[in-house]
Amino acid sequence: MDQCEECLVEIYTPSQYSETGEKVLTSKTKNCFFTYDKSLTRKPSYSKHLSLLSNEKEFKCSLCNKSFTEKGSLNEHLILHNIEKAFKCFVCIKSFTRKTDLNIHLRSHSNEKPFKCALCNKSFTLKCSLNVHLRLHSNEKPFKCVFCNKLFTQKGHLNNHLRLHSNETPFICSICSKSFTQRCNLYKHIRLHSNEKPFKCNFCIKSFTLKSILNIHLRSHNEEKPFKCIICNKSFTQKGHFNVHIRSHNNQKPFNCAVCNQSFSRNFNLNIHLRSHSNEKPFKCALCNKSFTLKCSLNVHLRLHKNEKPFKCVLCNKAFTQKGHLNNHLRSHSNEKPFKCSVCSKSFTRKWNLSIHLRLHSND
Repeated sequence: MDQCEECLVEIYTPSQYSETGEKVLTSKTKNCFFTYDKSLTRKPSYSKHLSLLSNEKEFKCSLCNKSFTEKGSLNEHLILHNIEKAFKCFVCIKSFTRKTDLNIHLRSHSNEKPFKCALCNKSFTLKCSLNVHLRLHSNEKPFKCVFCNKLFTQKGHLNNHLRLHSNETPFICSICSKSFTQRCNLYKHIRLHSNEKPFKCNFCIKSFTLKSILNIHLRSHNEEKPFKCIICNKSFTQKGHFNVHIRSHNNQKPFNCAVCNQSFSRNFNLNIHLRSHSNEKPFKCALCNKSFTLKCSLNVHLRLHKNEKPFKCVLCNKAFTQKGHLNNHLRSHSNEKPFKCSVCSKSFTRKWNLSIHLRLHSND
């Protein structure tokens, strides 16, 4: 057998195949990081392998400029331009050139998932999706980056990763010209322009731009908090919130202000703090032109215009615009005074009252 000088992959020569095209050898050869998709179980040629390695695509479609490494792949692609999509979905408006593609599409309507994992009972609409999933159980990561040796379960994930090394961002937004390494990230970005929120919650009226954000939101309905602190047993719905909480135990504040050296546990808090130096107030009220540093502050302010008071006391029915104000009010019923002066031990229902009191001691 031959060996590729670029990546040392072993290439089967025709003499090592039977007349039916099957490999005579039973042992697996080393796989090239670009060709690990069972291509070596067929008849790969040395020249074909090198074209894959160099990402050379000499066969170009004259109709849409898409290019291919093999002439056969170009011929298959040209059929898509000429063939009528005769197989139409009776549920939606989509149509397909092949009946098999239509059958696979119909599973998205019926939620049919015939390919089941024997290890965890998770189901999939496609067999290839099941095969990728099984790698999670076996911890198999056959696709390796030649630059940093990072491993991946899918070839597509490797290709996306390789763009980080090449700094290639081929997916460009037609509205603002921002570019991305992945097509899916471009689609997510476009929703910011269109304000499209296709992922709707079945329990409330909220909708989201990303499915991942919807999944996090759903945890608030079922009270699922999968991220648990092993120090204090506090649980969180999001991993990011969990990571920030961990920093509170070790007093870690990695985000430093370049102006006043104040440090923060979250980058988000640092960005908000920087507005105090620049006096930036990007959130403006459309009714009175008052501006705010935080969007949540604007939302609270808008309740004043609408006279909206969503936070109601269950003991006296008094209503408030902010939850914090309701909490302060509830202490008047319970006579709770959690804010204690460290100098004279006097206690207060509100932190603001304690701050005013402390000034009396500073003037002594």
